[in-house]
Amino acid sequence: MNESGTSRLKIGGPIHPEPLDKDRAAEWLRDLAERATAEDLPALRHFLEAGDEADRARLSAVLDLSSFLNSLILIHPDWLERLFQEDAGARITAVVEELRQLPGTESSETRLMAQLRRLRNEASLLIALRDLFGAADARRTTADLSDLAEAAVGAALRFCLLDLDRTGKIRLPDRDRPEEGAGLFVLAMGKLGGRELNYSSDIDIICFFDSRAPAILDPGEAVDIYSRLVRRLVRMIGERTADGYVFRTDLRLRPDPGAMPLAIPVSTALSYYESSGRNWERTAFVKARTIAGDQAAAANFFSEITPFIWRKYLDFAAISDIKAMKERIDRHRGFEGLAVAGHNVKLGRGGIREIEFFVQTQQIIAGGRSPRLRVRSTEDALHELVEGGWIAKETASELIVAYWFLRRVEHAVQMVADEQTHSLPEDEEGLLRIAKLLGFKDFSAFSAELMRHMEVVDQRFGELFAGDRGPLPEHSRIGRLFGGDEDSRLVDYLTEIGFQRPDDIARVIRAWGVGRYRATRSDAARTQLSRVLPLLLRTFGRARDPDAALAAFDAFLERLPSGLQFFALIAANPKLLELLALVITSAPRLAGTIVARPHVFDALIDPAFYRETPTRALLAERLEAFLHDAEDYEDTLARLRIFASEQQFLVGARLLSGTMQGEGAGAAFSNIADLVIASAFEAVEAMFIERHGRVSGGRMVLLGMGRLGSRELTAGSDVDLMLLYDHDDGAEQSDGDKSLPTSVYYMRLTQRLIAALSSPMGEGVLYEVDFRLRPSGNKGPLATHIDSFRSYQKDQAWTWERMALTRSRPVAGDPGFIDEVKSTIRDILGEPRDESSIRNDIAAMRARIERDKPARGALDLKLRAGGLIDLEFIAQWAILEGRVSLDFIGCPTVEVIAVAERAGVIPSLGLGLSLEMAMQAFTRIIQLMRLGPQGCWRVGELPPGLADRIAETLDLPSQDQIETTTDEIAGSVRQAFLSLLPFPEKPSAD
Repeated sequence: MNESGTSRLKIGGPIHPEPLDKDRAAEWLRDLAERATAEDLPALRHFLEAGDEADRARLSAVLDLSSFLNSLILIHPDWLERLFQEDAGARITAVVEELRQLPGTESSETRLMAQLRRLRNEASLLIALRDLFGAADARRTTADLSDLAEAAVGAALRFCLLDLDRTGKIRLPDRDRPEEGAGLFVLAMGKLGGRELNYSSDIDIICFFDSRAPAILDPGEAVDIYSRLVRRLVRMIGERTADGYVFRTDLRLRPDPGAMPLAIPVSTALSYYESSGRNWERTAFVKARTIAGDQAAAANFFSEITPFIWRKYLDFAAISDIKAMKERIDRHRGFEGLAVAGHNVKLGRGGIREIEFFVQTQQIIAGGRSPRLRVRSTEDALHELVEGGWIAKETASELIVAYWFLRRVEHAVQMVADEQTHSLPEDEEGLLRIAKLLGFKDFSAFSAELMRHMEVVDQRFGELFAGDRGPLPEHSRIGRLFGGDEDSRLVDYLTEIGFQRPDDIARVIRAWGVGRYRATRSDAARTQLSRVLPLLLRTFGRARDPDAALAAFDAFLERLPSGLQFFALIAANPKLLELLALVITSAPRLAGTIVARPHVFDALIDPAFYRETPTRALLAERLEAFLHDAEDYEDTLARLRIFASEQQFLVGARLLSGTMQGEGAGAAFSNIADLVIASAFEAVEAMFIERHGRVSGGRMVLLGMGRLGSRELTAGSDVDLMLLYDHDDGAEQSDGDKSLPTSVYYMRLTQRLIAALSSPMGEGVLYEVDFRLRPSGNKGPLATHIDSFRSYQKDQAWTWERMALTRSRPVAGDPGFIDEVKSTIRDILGEPRDESSIRNDIAAMRARIERDKPARGALDLKLRAGGLIDLEFIAQWAILEGRVSLDFIGCPTVEVIAVAERAGVIPSLGLGLSLEMAMQAFTRIIQLMRLGPQGCWRVGELPPGLADRIAETLDLPSQDQIETTTDEIAGSVRQAFLSLLPFPEKPSAD
């Protein structure tokens, strides 16, 4: 009753469907009133006589519009009677909970099947009424339907397991919790897996079992026993009886359904997916969820199958498979354009499946790199795609609204007669029926709204597949020429777009077409290349020297081990071609990385490429996720190599594209090294301890030296390291099964670390490692005891060794020992020394380097007079003499120089130039040059694109001014160096 005393159904909602025939609807209400009287349902009878008029009207509309709901209401009016006391949403929850308590102790199969059907039908009625009246949105409707199915499957499975236990086929560890320890589990796939089940849906399930489970008495018989159980479960759920059915069940998504049993051993399934699993099966597993059975066994299965679902690399070839799957559906079903009458809102163009493909394609492509994309719900996945920058917020919003609107339409179509159909009626009355069920006044309003949403989906789906619904510009034209016989037409086209030697270029292209290279040998790879070829040719045609640019790409292609994924990636992301062209023509180090490990190009697809700075925290988060699934020591090292390659490549590409400057690159390269080396160190130490035990009180610190220590690494830099250790007094050997003397223990651990970092693996090397900055250099032990280190620095170290310590920094090790080592280094560098002696030693060293290793050209910025060595030596001198605080040990050279200049330690250079600005300019140049070919010491030797990028970073109008500018800067730096550290008349003999 409401406040005025008028009775209302506790359903709620703002939508008021209207009947097709008001007189017929009124008759249905009279029939319902007779049923209420016959069954003595006073609240319902009162409602039908004098209840809320609007509520009665919309109930009459449902009776008129849906034959299925009509029959449920008239056969079970008591279900409505309950709604005057209990809210429909609460009752749905109660029904699901009742299912979760089944089977009871006295249940028989017949009784349980009747209970399941009665509860399903009641919930189906209430779910439909809440949906049609707007009391529940489509999200809630699909979730309620999914909960209903899950609870029903669980009840049937528990009954079957208990019956097997009763007959002695299995022995359950706990009959009160029959699923635990049974080994058998049920995976929901598709919409049930994503908790998005539709109103009259089949449920797609796969049943696996762990043959080692405690309930299984004879593993040899388990397949037969559990397969019979699954067949029984399907019958209990899906068989149509006098009470109807619960859910139709489909088992065809299991591996090789024509050959595999209904219950599949986990070991067999994993073997199948590893050797024969296809992309559509990976896509199906995106939504897979355990809905019944042994949860522990299911968790172990998902842990094992994760690498199959979520690849380490971006998988753009999957786009082709998923697109082909959609095209096969369209051809088989005869779907072409957009329509309303007869249109399939699930599989048709602009329909539900296209939204799901839009989402799942990108999840499959990037979910291996971005764990946050591994969500089952379509809406949740769209939100995560926005958060990760993969799609625009507007796109997600449009698709989410369209998705739930189309799901409501799908529900309405199915609610009419509880039929598993997704197609709208073709007749006028049928279409008007659907429109009115959804609350539209007339068909035209419904049609306009439906077409608007389908057009949005159609557009977004087409954009994802790079315009597949219309030919790419020039695609058909070049497709005919690629590998064909129309030589003159291809030559004419190449001339038209800017190539100077079109005949030569045509021969190169023909070599691709006939599969001369490994990368173009397969039909699939050539198909993808053909697709991207027009755009590729136009891109290289815009280069300064198109012929040389395409020749460089040809050389790159010749070395590429496989082309399918690479061409698919370019086809799906045509904007990458401009950067790819720059990489191939200007940065052989980056191009070489792509050739050696083509998947590193994946990093450029990440939407964050152009907008985020690779901070240490961000890199650490990504590394942790990347190492999460590592299986063992070797896999950890392989993953570290992949991670380092990708992240270094990403920094280099940012440098080349102009989204990062040199000083930022130095910090980024160093952050990568810090994290990777620390992880490798941790893995090596753990493995070493497992084999050789620990040294009592043992502690270690790994020091980064040189450019690593000062956070100024460049692309391809070696890393300078030093390992210091300490242990309890009297500790003579480790305590493991294969114990080692203490000094040997740390020496071998260091050797193992060097091997972990620098040994070639399938994924390359991490870093070339140099330990020569340790005490006594190559003559000393690889690992140094902290006391020996102190003693050496006090009595034997040369000035250059203390200079090296100014660039030292702990990168891994025991936290307490790190503080001790840092304090020790501060003490060493803080000891008072003769200033003139320090200056003379530094100046003599610089003079000796200049004599023995003269600069090879204007751009040999490290060695040239007034170059990087001059600047680094000034910074190290400032720390050694106490002109700059010891707090700046291990800081970038530019920071030390800036502090020294502000303190007045360094003289002004004049002309508006400072040593800080000089260091910044040289850093930017050398970071870019490290990406280019080796042995280029003059601008004329550089690739044009790289020279242009250097000019850009120096704010110069053209590359012609680069050498003049660097000469001017170097001259000023040399003048400052000599004023602070004048060369001796003769270099020291030291």
